[in-house]
Amino acid sequence: MKALIDTNVVLDVLLERHPFYDDSFAVFQLVDLERIKGYLSAASITDIFYFVRKKWRDIEEVYRIMDELTTLFSVALVSETTIANALALRWKDFEDAVQYIAATEISIDYIVTRNTQDFSSSHIPAVTPEQFIQIIADI
Repeated sequence: MKALIDTNVVLDVLLERHPFYDDSFAVFQLVDLERIKGYLSAASITDIFYFVRKKWRDIEEVYRIMDELTTLFSVALVSETTIANALALRWKDFEDAVQYIAATEISIDYIVTRNTQDFSSSHIPAVTPEQFIQIIADI
């Protein structure tokens, strides 16, 4: 099973944002244990770097964290076609449109996000970390 992990879920873990941390960390564990194949969109990597950099002033620590993150997760590429197709969707949140198109291009099974309503037009099920953990538990 392949899941695209939204930026907010990654930041819940890296920034230790409670009360979301535990369920989001459990998604990381599913990837680490190879129960699922986890992906991040290339577009979210720069956003994640920005927010992690704000928390940790030590740039080498930030790069270490990002190296670990991109070792754990595969990266869903964002191409010119991805951007064009995301623009064509005319979604309210363009970042989510890019995430969705990147996910469709690699046949993702689920998008794991805390903002499921932003993916209401998605043909890929968008679920919260808590819901995703239950889905995996039921398999």
